[in-house]
Amino acid sequence: MIAEASDGEIVLQYIQALLPDVAVLDVDMPKNDGFEVVRAMQQKKLPVATIFLTLHKNQTIFNAALDLGVQGYVLKDAALTEVVDAVKAVSSGENFVSPALSTFMLGRYRRVKAFLAHQPNLAELSRAERCILQLIAEAKTSPEIASELHVSVRTVEHHRANICTKLDIHGSNALLRFAVEHRSELT
Repeated sequence: MIAEASDGEIVLQYIQALLPDVAVLDVDMPKNDGFEVVRAMQQKKLPVATIFLTLHKNQTIFNAALDLGVQGYVLKDAALTEVVDAVKAVSSGENFVSPALSTFMLGRYRRVKAFLAHQPNLAELSRAERCILQLIAEAKTSPEIASELHVSVRTVEHHRANICTKLDIHGSNALLRFAVEHRSELT
């Protein structure tokens, strides 16, 4: 089933009524742009795969589309066969990006890889350091931790310094923030 609409509001009405397998959306539609339509579909939990068909050969928009969960991104100046290939790929559960955007994909991959390489690795911490980090997550001070673990405050401070070094944490409250944010990973 194929339907065409002139603006994002009508597109969303058609998608809700027809529940197509794939919706091909323009990023720049009147009333609701492609991003707004996809967000509305997600909010309504509509099981429709989406492809953006757009003039935008812009890495920021491209990344925003993929971050939103769009399964296809096709440039309007691409051949019709590319659009057909995108619909076939996305309808079968795959993703599709115009080959002209391969540089964007590689850049995205490299940024993710670099980010993961610089992520703090809790596995590098000793058992004692993990225990101290758990107590820090409970907002306990070094003297309180020392008392609870039956060690000196100096030992706790030494472990705190080692944790900061291993996790590349800097700043007066950064260790506390990190501990609270990663509390569930410490148990």
